[in-house]
Amino acid sequence: MAAIAPTPVIKVAALCGSLRKGSYNSGLLRAAIELSKSINGLEMEYVDISPLPFLNTDLEVNGTYPLVVEAFRQKILAADSILFASPEYNYSITGPLKNAIDWASRPPNLWADKTAAIVSAGGGFGGGRSHYHLRQIGVYIDLHFINKPEFFLNAFQPPAKFDSDGELIDDATKEKLKAVLLSLYAFTLRLQGKS
Repeated sequence: MAAIAPTPVIKVAALCGSLRKGSYNSGLLRAAIELSKSINGLEMEYVDISPLPFLNTDLEVNGTYPLVVEAFRQKILAADSILFASPEYNYSITGPLKNAIDWASRPPNLWADKTAAIVSAGGGFGGGRSHYHLRQIGVYIDLHFINKPEFFLNAFQPPAKFDSDGELIDDATKEKLKAVLLSLYAFTLRLQGKS
């Protein structure tokens, strides 16, 4: 009788481009982390980018980084995949998110050959324009994004998507979010040759 192979474990670092306490984008990540518990083999951890200083290469001394930056870099290094919650500011990604990306791209580039997915919530296009700039950055840092499904959420169209605490309450949206996680898991296994 053949042994059953264990389910491969994929570690996902979840990063939010908004630092606002009541951010709907951080609400998406909290929901994604909760949903990930129902997906066998997917482990997701929220990685806080708010303590990172502005990128300044003067802070790099003899190839070492400030402790807070090194701790962040180690979280990215340990991850197989990245889930970005990327709000749209002025048709692009946020300053804090770009700063985090830049810190982890310093030599050695820790994003290289990892998989990623993007979700966003906001008004109008639901943060969608930020996705395309983030994908463009991904080309240079060698980050591989899933193509489908795309996830942009207009947070203000009825029915209500979030409660007063910023928690995702809409079941249809949760299903779409879970589909992103399943796609990210499958794509990561494929890229790692484990599917």
